[in-house]
Amino acid sequence: MSIDIRKTHSMSLEDAQQVADELAADLAEKFSIEYGWDEDTIVFERPGVHGEIDVDEECVHVRARLNFLFTYLQPAVEKEINRYLDEHFQ
Repeated sequence: MSIDIRKTHSMSLEDAQQVADELAADLAEKFSIEYGWDEDTIVFERPGVHGEIDVDEECVHVRARLNFLFTYLQPAVEKEINRYLDEHFQ
């Protein structure tokens, strides 16, 4: 199963990266996910879950792959990502 969410924004790249980092921290706290930056991409994972948050001047793109045992998390993770993006990226 996979998650693929895009949200356009009008922020500076630096501000968008800061908000994306806060999103990753929020996901880490709620879903026990480890994360870190690899250039302009946040990489996050936990056993059974691997994903990226790409940030550029126009868009934030969140992708995640969940193995079969973690498909039950998909609705909760998607809901949290969409809530956060709608709240912080305008």
